[in-house]
Amino acid sequence: MTEPTIYELSSPGRLGVRYPDPDVPLTPLPTEFVRDSLPLPELSEPDVIRHFTRLSTFNYNVDKGLYPLGSCTMKYNPKVNEEAARLPGFALTHPLQPEETVQGNLALMYELQEWLKEISGFAGVSLQPAAGAQGEFTGVMIIRAYHKARGDTKRTKILIPDSAHGTNPATSAMSGYQVVNLPTDSNGNVDLNALKNVLDDQIAGLMLTNPNTLGLFDVNVVEVNRMVHEAGGLVYGDGANLNALLGITRPGDLGFDIMHFNLHKTFSTPHGGGGPGSGPVAVAKHLVDFLPGPIVDIIEEGTEEEPPLYGFCMPSKSIGRVKSFFGHFGMMVRAYVYISMHGPEGLRNIAEHAVLNANYLLARLRNTYKIPYDRICMHEFVAEGRWEDAPGIRALDIAKRLIDYDFHPPTNYFPLIVHEALMIEPTETENKQTLDRFAEALIKIAQEAHQSPELLKEAPHNTPVRRLDEVKAAKELVLCCWIPEN
Repeated sequence: MTEPTIYELSSPGRLGVRYPDPDVPLTPLPTEFVRDSLPLPELSEPDVIRHFTRLSTFNYNVDKGLYPLGSCTMKYNPKVNEEAARLPGFALTHPLQPEETVQGNLALMYELQEWLKEISGFAGVSLQPAAGAQGEFTGVMIIRAYHKARGDTKRTKILIPDSAHGTNPATSAMSGYQVVNLPTDSNGNVDLNALKNVLDDQIAGLMLTNPNTLGLFDVNVVEVNRMVHEAGGLVYGDGANLNALLGITRPGDLGFDIMHFNLHKTFSTPHGGGGPGSGPVAVAKHLVDFLPGPIVDIIEEGTEEEPPLYGFCMPSKSIGRVKSFFGHFGMMVRAYVYISMHGPEGLRNIAEHAVLNANYLLARLRNTYKIPYDRICMHEFVAEGRWEDAPGIRALDIAKRLIDYDFHPPTNYFPLIVHEALMIEPTETENKQTLDRFAEALIKIAQEAHQSPELLKEAPHNTPVRRLDEVKAAKELVLCCWIPEN
């Protein structure tokens, strides 16, 4: 049954709110700004509430169930984070208030910067970038500024492994660099021989995702970083997969020069649907002066009686602002609460349980689905959504069929180096019962692919909207549900 639109529910004369007659003279509206006809729906308050509440139940969300989108770290968001972000002193402050009136906000930002430095092993942090992709862009602009400041203008290339995040080559190209692709070896690491063959004095840097999008820790990471540094380049670490490393190892200690964080992934602030996000950037000591600003710092040291005075400072060689005002402050509050509640031991537990959950799922599925790089994974793994003896089935069919089992599908078709990729990340917040249900659903779908492939090809069966022609939907957008007759 198709869900009725709010216009179909409309009934002439029905009202949700009845206003009293005005006790002041009416003023006619300018006719040039008023439409001749505006057929808005006429509904009672219960009609409206029930309609939109009913629609909201059709949406899948992290509060409803497992959200195994690989590379996205769609972990459950503790509600205490939300309570803290909604405190009046945080939610109602304005970014243009005088600094002396927002000392609590600045203290939180300063302490978050210090915590992120400690967690990652870097010397400086800027909280400005609004998302991971902007954090990447900021990192590459810092690489450009560093080389320019040294008068080294011949470096025009950025190395991108084929197991990196998809935004890495786009970031490099937007920054004016030529992208040089690096292949993956048979074990899922950067191919050292290929790296050696492309290193020259034109290399500005390498963008390395570690753990990579295969869900594997690159065992050659220290050697890779050393080789790039010896060629005069810098190494950017994509921190989107930091959830697997918390409290275990620090990217700064592995030789990375720059890294962005995803506060909306690793540190549990809600994301999806295009936002919100927060992508702070951390750098090694030799790049601190290039960070985007302003950055919160201590202006006057405190005493036993008085707290320190915080204010904004601009690094001496800063690339400038990358975000209006000072970043997404609400996301910072949520991350601050999350980190402070867990502490060092709790952060390590997060990583250990994320890795344990991923390896448990991998062990349950490896005899049913092909795992092209089959070794101990980190926080996620990639399986192939195809079988030689079921030639008509693709990863998309498996993903659509999972919806019938009340699970959100994993990431499809990424990374590109795996055919019909299913990229699965359970995160640390799921229990064994949920993982078992998910694994059993995937195993059942594999059986259906061989015995009743039409179930997969026509899935989903239980949703308000059946399978869409996604190419057509992207090309022929329908952005409204009501079209005037004339």
